Amino acid sequence: MALGRLSMTAVLLTLLATAAGCSEVRSNGQRETIIIKGEVFHLEVASDEATRSRGLMHRQSIPEDGGMLFIFPRPEYQSFWMGYCLVDIDIIYLDAQGRVTATHRMEAQDPRGENETVAEYEARLHERSYPSHFPAQFVIELKGGWLDRLNLKMEDKIDLDLPRLKAMAH
Repeated sequence: MALGRLSMTAVLLTLLATAAGCSEVRSNGQRETIIIKGEVFHLEVASDEATRSRGLMHRQSIPEDGGMLFIFPRPEYQSFWMGYCLVDIDIIYLDAQGRVTATHRMEAQDPRGENETVAEYEARLHERSYPSHFPAQFVIELKGGWLDRLNLKMEDKIDLDLPRLKAMAH
């Protein structure tokens, strides 16, 4: 019985690793160029459940002008965590009009310990989640350090092609 569970766990971990992939670009292939406070970013788009769930997991690095734009079908309270994230990430939550609802500096966490189960690892990381504070429809993740340079404030507006982006979400 223990061998069967071990084999099933190995299969599930293999499937998870395959789904998450290890390449640098694992989004749906779409990119969006946006300007925040005069700085240009080329962001991978995460507009479906699979790409939103995967996010920037397992990345060894994030390009200086890179990151990810998460698009949700409707504004909802959001909360992100640093599961399987290997680098510091700055996060910006935006409402349906593109106004900042929250920002956080998310620090990379220690990887799963040798004697730590997946459930224990994920529970540990969920203890440090980063909420939107208000309903958010868009989330931007950038390389750690950008929030200090951008000096964003609550309700600052980031210009996005809102109708087009909203139509992409599913």
